[in-house]
Amino acid sequence: MNTSLDDHQALLAEDRAHLWHPYSAMGSDQPIFPVVSASGVRLRLADGRELIDGMSSWWCAIHGYNHPVLNAAIKSQLEKMAHVMFGGLTHPPAVQLARKLVALTPEPLQSVFFSDSGSVSVEVAMKMAIQYWHARSRPAKQRFLTLRSGYHGDTLGAMSVCDPVTGMHSLFNDVLAQQLFIDTPASRFGEPAAAADLAALEQALAEHAEHIAAVIMEPIVQGAGGMRFYSAAYLERVRALCDAHSVLLILDEIATGFGRTGKLFACEHAAVSPDIMCVGKALTGGYLTLAATLTTTAVSETISQGEPGVFMHGPTFMANPLACSVALASIDLLLASPWQARVAAIEQGLRDGLEPCRSASGVVDVRVLGAIGVVELETPVDMQRISKQFVDKGVWVRPFARLVYLMPAYIMERQDLDTLTSAVTAVVMEG
Repeated sequence: MNTSLDDHQALLAEDRAHLWHPYSAMGSDQPIFPVVSASGVRLRLADGRELIDGMSSWWCAIHGYNHPVLNAAIKSQLEKMAHVMFGGLTHPPAVQLARKLVALTPEPLQSVFFSDSGSVSVEVAMKMAIQYWHARSRPAKQRFLTLRSGYHGDTLGAMSVCDPVTGMHSLFNDVLAQQLFIDTPASRFGEPAAAADLAALEQALAEHAEHIAAVIMEPIVQGAGGMRFYSAAYLERVRALCDAHSVLLILDEIATGFGRTGKLFACEHAAVSPDIMCVGKALTGGYLTLAATLTTTAVSETISQGEPGVFMHGPTFMANPLACSVALASIDLLLASPWQARVAAIEQGLRDGLEPCRSASGVVDVRVLGAIGVVELETPVDMQRISKQFVDKGVWVRPFARLVYLMPAYIMERQDLDTLTSAVTAVVMEG
């Protein structure tokens, strides 16, 4: 539909009057850019400009936008059934998606609980862990051990395991459950696990295991808490120490799942399997909100056989047929593609393109893993200024805090990737 620029100015005025955007204030003068369509790796703005999207819409649109295969999956399911409650009913897309997730994730994960979003899948995981220990007659095990600089979502339970000091949720500390935190491992990806990192982990488990339901962490890559990449050997030891101290391990693969780090799931870098795993974001290829919490038969059967004999959670839109159908299509599309080669090519392009940032004033670090590229700065970015700078260069990049980062769709060609990294380098160099 063609509308005039005046119409879009009116739209922006109404947006500013009534809409709250993520992590924003009502009436904020932060720039907002109206998108009228999206295709491939490009967003088309109301003023006719096209932007190469470096964010894949917060990491979920791994196949790009307006993909014919995913469009067809939505249309086909829509003609049959858009939604039906999951209480007492089931449907083919949910059953097929559960079967596929069980086949793709580490072997011990056999039970699947669908929910609406990544944050809710973390809530579900935490409730599973607590209910598991209640069923095991160990009700004191209700706390969680996690890493500083982590991010697991914006709901209350998930917030409690986000970084309590530097995280986005420190305002709520007085109402959140008090969890246990250890420092982020100093050992980086590709390095052995540092002895000091392991000592801190082992000490925390030894002192508090009787009260810890689970260790919860993002495997290999800490996302919105700092975009840090840590040692796979450290994750291996986490798994072993959880077993030694009778503590469950929850791995939050919401941001890392479905190929983002070069492995289908980031835990594969360490060849470990969690007791509970959360997936979301790229699950539907960026089309609809859907997440899943997978667990082992040992956990699901223990909960089901304990009091009250059921798992205490049930979202209204659980296993939405439209979302399950497009998730199936997205996973099939990913697995049928040369995704590993594509992610490896993006990794090399990010390394090449972001390397000049190392010499820029105010840059602390440049790091790349899979289809993730990060430039860490000494000071927080000026969002009002930097957003416009990127748009003026024909790219969409959404930094946060001290991090300018890229997470492009896997279909991105080298020429577009070079445009993205050149824009990041230019803006960082401008300071």
